[in-house]
Amino acid sequence: MRTGILLLDKPLGLSSNAALQRVRRLLGAAKAGHVGSLDPLATGMLPICLEEATKIAGDIVAGRKCYRFSIGLGARTATGDAEGAVVETLPVPALAHASIEQVLSGFLGRQAQIPPMYSALKQGGQPLYRLARAGLEVERASRPIDVSSLALISIAEAALTLEVICSKGTYVRTLAEDIARALGTCGYVTRLHRVYVEPFVSEAMYSLERVAALRAAGDWPALLPADFAVRHLAAVCLDTAGTVRLLHGQMVASGAAAAVSGRVRLYDDAARFLGIGEADGQGQVRPRRLFVL
Repeated sequence: MRTGILLLDKPLGLSSNAALQRVRRLLGAAKAGHVGSLDPLATGMLPICLEEATKIAGDIVAGRKCYRFSIGLGARTATGDAEGAVVETLPVPALAHASIEQVLSGFLGRQAQIPPMYSALKQGGQPLYRLARAGLEVERASRPIDVSSLALISIAEAALTLEVICSKGTYVRTLAEDIARALGTCGYVTRLHRVYVEPFVSEAMYSLERVAALRAAGDWPALLPADFAVRHLAAVCLDTAGTVRLLHGQMVASGAAAAVSGRVRLYDDAARFLGIGEADGQGQVRPRRLFVL
């Protein structure tokens, strides 16, 4: 089995875990994990880390996400999307492009967002969505999010399509409800597509059908190398002796790390990615998460 990252284009109607398990079976992976969950009604990029690449999943989770989504105006559902029952209706005021843009500008930047009840966050050991399905609503603490951009793509009758770039932890369903409120009505997400997860802004995705067809033909999807996800970190190359010491869990002296402080990506003298280390700014590197070569 190969180590790397598969960018899956998750289909409609499938949970992130179900999609992961299909990929895992198709590729025969012993270890696999998806990065950032998508609801069954959402589609788009779902990074799947295979084998040793699971060790850098946390770096991908921290990246910004881009979503394109549609809001149905005039109704609000229990779940914030098309899966839930309608719990509120309001008239939809006449909306002009300029007035919508003005409202959207108010959602830019750092802000606090209260997670929805229909989410996987746990309270008292129970996922919130289980409490919601039991008819319970509990107080949730707000969480900081950051909206980098929020663009109006199209306006239709009682519907908007928007594109947002946002930080991890942002609930687009909650954002859509808040936008609808600010427009003087209510709303819910009718379509949600994740365009990309940083740093995979322009990388190609594979459908499940494409992965299955490649394996049936004896071929493999093109996996991204694990270090693709940590290219923002400084690179430190070690000689043979330094590599041996590092792989035994020891601190290593490296001239290449003399001016570097903080997390670094590590390579041996054959340019093989060894994993993540911590440089002290004085030429010493401590191993943090190492790959099994």
